[in-house]
Amino acid sequence: MNIKPIKTEADHKGALAEIRKLWEVEPNTPEGDKLEVLIMLVDAYEEKHHPIAPPNPVEAIKFRMDQDDLRRVDLARIVGGKNRATEVLAGKKMTRTMIENLHNKLGIPYESLFGPHDHINCVNAYRISMDTDRKRTVRREWFDRRREAA
Repeated sequence: MNIKPIKTEADHKGALAEIRKLWEVEPNTPEGDKLEVLIMLVDAYEEKHHPIAPPNPVEAIKFRMDQDDLRRVDLARIVGGKNRATEVLAGKKMTRTMIENLHNKLGIPYESLFGPHDHINCVNAYRISMDTDRKRTVRREWFDRRREAA
């Protein structure tokens, strides 16, 4: 096995070509192991050099609505009314309750609902949502800080 770190675009292209050659090999063989390692190396390189940002919140909501065959009236039930649904789809600010409902009822990740610029904050919101004892107080403080920063 001649595997090396992927440091350049040329290394990346070469690794992808090798993966294509090995794609149909059996797992748990020397060739299968080589394929697995190459995939991990390519994944690490692409994560660092070609990251994919989450979609903006409106696009994430529209995508989920399209996937689940939901209409605006269905969104209205989730976010609290027709006017709220219109505001959400226009890209206006969403409340904490709206974000939680969209996450819990439609399975939209927090990262997508907050947008790429709020990655640290959405991770904090996710961690806080897992802590049911303290969540209401800590979330209120977190959203207050976010509002002050805006």
